[in-house]
Amino acid sequence: MLEGCTPWPQDFVRDYLRSGCWEARSLAKVLEDRARQFPRRVFLADRDGRLDYEEFDRLAGRVALGLIERGLRPRDIVLLQLPNIREFAIVFFALHKIGAVPVMCLPAHRHSELAHFAQVTHATAHFFAPGFRGYDFLAMAREVQAGAPSLKLLVATGDGAEPGVTYLAPLMAPASRAADRAPAPSGAGGDPFDVAFMLLSGGTTGVPKLIPRTHADYLYNARMCVEALGWTSDTVFLAALPAAHNFALGAPGIVAALTVGASVIMCPSTDADEVFGAIERHRATVLPATPALIIALFNSAQRTRYDLSSLRQICVGGQRMLPELFDRVRATFGGALPIHAFGMAEGLTNLSRPGDPLDVQRETQGRPVSPADEIRIVDEQGIDVAAGEVGELITRGPYTIRGYYRAAEHNRSAFTAEGFYRTGDLVRLHPSGNLIVEGRKKDMINRGGEKISAEEIENLILSHHHVRMVAVVAMPDPVMGERSCAFVVPRNGASLTLAQLNEFLMDKKIAKFKLPERLEVVDALPVTAMGKVSKKALRERIAAQLGIDRRG
Repeated sequence: MLEGCTPWPQDFVRDYLRSGCWEARSLAKVLEDRARQFPRRVFLADRDGRLDYEEFDRLAGRVALGLIERGLRPRDIVLLQLPNIREFAIVFFALHKIGAVPVMCLPAHRHSELAHFAQVTHATAHFFAPGFRGYDFLAMAREVQAGAPSLKLLVATGDGAEPGVTYLAPLMAPASRAADRAPAPSGAGGDPFDVAFMLLSGGTTGVPKLIPRTHADYLYNARMCVEALGWTSDTVFLAALPAAHNFALGAPGIVAALTVGASVIMCPSTDADEVFGAIERHRATVLPATPALIIALFNSAQRTRYDLSSLRQICVGGQRMLPELFDRVRATFGGALPIHAFGMAEGLTNLSRPGDPLDVQRETQGRPVSPADEIRIVDEQGIDVAAGEVGELITRGPYTIRGYYRAAEHNRSAFTAEGFYRTGDLVRLHPSGNLIVEGRKKDMINRGGEKISAEEIENLILSHHHVRMVAVVAMPDPVMGERSCAFVVPRNGASLTLAQLNEFLMDKKIAKFKLPERLEVVDALPVTAMGKVSKKALRERIAAQLGIDRRG
């Protein structure tokens, strides 16, 4: 396994191979198999048209050969920072044909994150779109390169003549028919049991940690998602969330679609017109979304202008989909079933099942997609809690990592001695066997020793008819340590005071200490690059506000 990674113990490896969880196939091999099996079926579509499986595989091979000619080698680690355009998928699979290892950077990342990734991995190349959304990624790439001696190759989308930059357009253009008949790149997709790429952790503090995923574990993860959701070759998956994120990439996502010969639509924006237009134009059947995105979509005045009847599943992840949101999705997109997607880039994926009873679908966040997933719910001492009690979810299995990349010290606290990953999620087991997410360990407000679940209070506030979106966060307090502050985005034209909100909450018969002690009415909530509400930004905002208030 790649140096700096933690391998699975050998007895687990033997079990995963013997049980068929892991197969000796790389991502590149699966693409080639699908290209032979479904040569004329559309694999990828975007604003620029459609590519069938055979065309797409040929393009990826062409780019792989061009990159090899420019010095890229098997096991080279590279920074892949492309938006949701066809080049993202083409380069992703071209790198796998070579056996190179992409770090799945987001377009929102800037110099600080990229310089860190380059330094930790000794990355040899950086792939980017020069002027995406008005930002000069080329200038940033040069800055990162100046501080990273290993970063020899800058690769930009499009065409150009900038010195020291390789452009993708010439690599994608066939020089001759012979180019398309060239032998497969040496390395042929790499070792199926070695690292295929590195995802990034979704932590709210510090620089994201690197998550090494192997070909075998990720393909198994994707296959199990497909089985849980009943996807077929007729599935049309719309990637509007960042494709570099685990949710859109494979759990479930692009790689999951590949495993059954389905189609993928690349949508470079989460703007309502872009998303709705792509659904209508390509007859998309599956839409992944965060709660923030789905709320923005069904609050859009443009929605009724489009034919969205092709949608069959709306997979909501990144944050918990509250029961009220589940109901609104069903009411707004009548033909589409809301699917809970609760998982993590480190591995474990939980999905609700289309065949579950409606109340189970509505109130729980699904269950592990694989029978080989091991989960425990434990207290602060690591002891299993009683059935139905709240505790921290810990997990291990055939697609859950055993350690972050080059992070030995952090791994000692993030994983148990038995190899279970400490997720930080507070959950309880529903009688159906599904999980109910109660919040994050770090999303608890400690008010003088009384613990308040921010998510519990958000769920109640969201049912207020004047509230469109809400986030409850801790604010510092010299006496209690922390008190709770509710940030509320009201419905159009609505008003709300703290007294009115708390009167509403008291009618819900909750403990008085759980009531928000400050209300901030805002036009919008800040979001992360993934589209999650950024509670870190809100905590910083209210702390700064309180500092100003105290000086006044």
